[in-house]
Amino acid sequence: MHTTPPSSDHGSSSGDSSSRSGRLKSELFTDPAPLSLLPLLYVAWADSELSPEEIEQIDHALQVADIYETSTEERLRAWLDPSDPPTAAQLLTLLMTVRRAAAGRPELERLSLAGLGTQLATLGGREVPAAEREALSVIEEVLGLRDQRFAPRLLGAQRPDSDHPAPVGALPAEDLQRLLARRRPGVRAAVLQVLSRDSFSRPVDVDRETYRRQTLDWCRELAAEGLGALAYPASAGGAGDWEAALIVFETLGFHDFSLQIKFGVQFGLFGGSILQLGSERHHELLAAVGRLDMPGCFAMTETGHGSNVQDLETVARYDSVTDELVLDTPSPDARKDYIGNAARHGRMATVFAQLEVDGERHGVHAVLVPIRREDGEACAGVVIEDCGGKMGLEGVDNGRLTFSGVRVPRGNLLDRFASISDAGVYESPIASPDRRFFTMLGTLVAGRVSVALGALSAAKSALTIAVRYADRRRQFGPGGEAETLLLDYPSHQRRLLPRLATTYALHFALDHLVERYIADAEEDRRAVEVLAAGLKAFSTWHTTDSVQEAREACGGQGYLSVNRFKDLKADTDVFTTFEGDNTVLLQLVAKGLLTGYKQQFSDLNLLGLTRYVAGKTKVVVSELNPVITRRTDEAHLADPEFHVAALKWREDHLLGTVARRLKVRFDRGEDATEVFSTVQTHLLATAKAHIERLVHERFLLVVHDLPEGQLRGALARLCELFALERIERDCGWFLEHGYLEPNKSKAIRKRVERLCAEVRPQAGGLVDAFGIPEELLGAPIASA
Repeated sequence: MHTTPPSSDHGSSSGDSSSRSGRLKSELFTDPAPLSLLPLLYVAWADSELSPEEIEQIDHALQVADIYETSTEERLRAWLDPSDPPTAAQLLTLLMTVRRAAAGRPELERLSLAGLGTQLATLGGREVPAAEREALSVIEEVLGLRDQRFAPRLLGAQRPDSDHPAPVGALPAEDLQRLLARRRPGVRAAVLQVLSRDSFSRPVDVDRETYRRQTLDWCRELAAEGLGALAYPASAGGAGDWEAALIVFETLGFHDFSLQIKFGVQFGLFGGSILQLGSERHHELLAAVGRLDMPGCFAMTETGHGSNVQDLETVARYDSVTDELVLDTPSPDARKDYIGNAARHGRMATVFAQLEVDGERHGVHAVLVPIRREDGEACAGVVIEDCGGKMGLEGVDNGRLTFSGVRVPRGNLLDRFASISDAGVYESPIASPDRRFFTMLGTLVAGRVSVALGALSAAKSALTIAVRYADRRRQFGPGGEAETLLLDYPSHQRRLLPRLATTYALHFALDHLVERYIADAEEDRRAVEVLAAGLKAFSTWHTTDSVQEAREACGGQGYLSVNRFKDLKADTDVFTTFEGDNTVLLQLVAKGLLTGYKQQFSDLNLLGLTRYVAGKTKVVVSELNPVITRRTDEAHLADPEFHVAALKWREDHLLGTVARRLKVRFDRGEDATEVFSTVQTHLLATAKAHIERLVHERFLLVVHDLPEGQLRGALARLCELFALERIERDCGWFLEHGYLEPNKSKAIRKRVERLCAEVRPQAGGLVDAFGIPEELLGAPIASA
């Protein structure tokens, strides 16, 4: 038997060839001769797309056996054509043919696929010769299908689902807490110790000005401990330790968010801009910044331009006569807005402005500009306004800055990437203005990493309060008996435990982000920027959602200020829009993913791109065959390979299809801005799918690296809950695209509910492992 594709006359169309192939495939179902091969044939196609090498080996095994008539060989040849794999409908018919032949014979489930095929042929009245048995065994070996798990799945056998969750062992709390705090536990412990002092008691119902002064005093106390300067060089009183600096910011989120943000503005954004964008002469300021002797601001956002930094309007014009930079705010929309530390305490600002030298614009650059004298009065030409009351973060003095002919020395230009020479000539080692701009912004990615970490601290606090309360509060129950704990209700488990699983998943993903950011590999910087943007969006949206759900889960108690949800909700709501609006950040992620298609856009025609996309997305029969789309057995639903495959397939499908849509429009010569606007929602869905897949895979790797035991089992259960709940959230999409069928969607929902019940006994230990001290958590309903 030679398995070259079926030939056709030169005058026949591709449709005629396809029709003939379909007819030959259908005839196989009524041909009794190859019945012994059908189980192997089905599982081979269902598990993956058969490669030409595998088909050649199957062909060789069948030739050696020499067992089929010419007509049967022709039918098999149609099934073994790598250029024309069977459709889902054809695979379903093949599956049902095998199942009908095996009906009423449960003992067949214990056989290998070769053994199953042999028995089916025998039951059909045909004795299977030794040569045929040998050929089946060889094919089984070649395809790697010797595992006896295949036959039960093929025949529809399922493990019976229990109505009760599997027993769960005790959670090794200390091991889990060590795992979560594995990044520099000493730094974390030192910060928590400082925050536990009486001087850090949170104010209750104080006015805005008092709160602002308290927040500044807290920052000074942290600076006195050397915590503000950790990322700065030793000459500035620091240790060049960005990892420690990030951990400090993250840990402050367990205390007070006004403190966290003001601390971040002073030491992270203001000091960080001097460190990352300036040269050595500017770094001399860092010692004063780290001690908080020089309170500062990071003045990037304008009233009319938030996310669109490249089109800021503030101008810094070089005056060659006086060798100064002159800053102006050309319109009301160009005023610097929402600037932390500006309203009351900041004395200097890193101002981002369009640099103009000798009449030529060179794009956005950063300039150090004094804004307030030591006596608190505004500097000449600077107008400072208070933004006033906000939804939250009332301890941060946000203000507006307007400049009118403000003059600063030429040396105040932060000149790591561009400078103005003594001769008044603009110079930069980066020729492209766009590349120079994005290089400059790339050095400031620590802000997004910090916000993602800080937001997750809020989610941990909210879920800790809600889970502890639900594990003590009782409501309703059988007459004459103790009322039922809230956390024993499946609906309450559903509200809190998938969010707890997501919090764990994000914790490990952010650990990974910090590791990559600290490594600072030049070839990885762009990827880290994209990952930071995506995780910042995911983490802050998750926090907003979790805080709200946790508040509701605590009922009226959650509405009392004393139980923290007021501050958690009001203070973190803005996290979704500062350091980059989340929706804009996801577009950045999507465009980063499309980078790999750039060459294909320029070199491929539509047909070539379509073929490329088909290869990239790997939409193969194995992903959409009836066994995969319909399987509902517990072993399959719990299999991490299923979770990985589903999340990866969704991402690849979305990426491939949006790339094709873009290609079509670019080839028409349409404007790039209009093109991306047309597919904007598609881009956002692609970015979300990408980030969810990365978060899951990082969680899975952490679980995989743990030794066998209770800790690994507990985290594996959480990882499964995270993955299935994410698939369930998007089940409409999976159903629309044929990846799931309704019965499987229902089974996933049932499995999520069961996992919640299995996680429930360990929920208290899982939130305790966050290690939030009682005095910082500060919610009476969460106390023992």
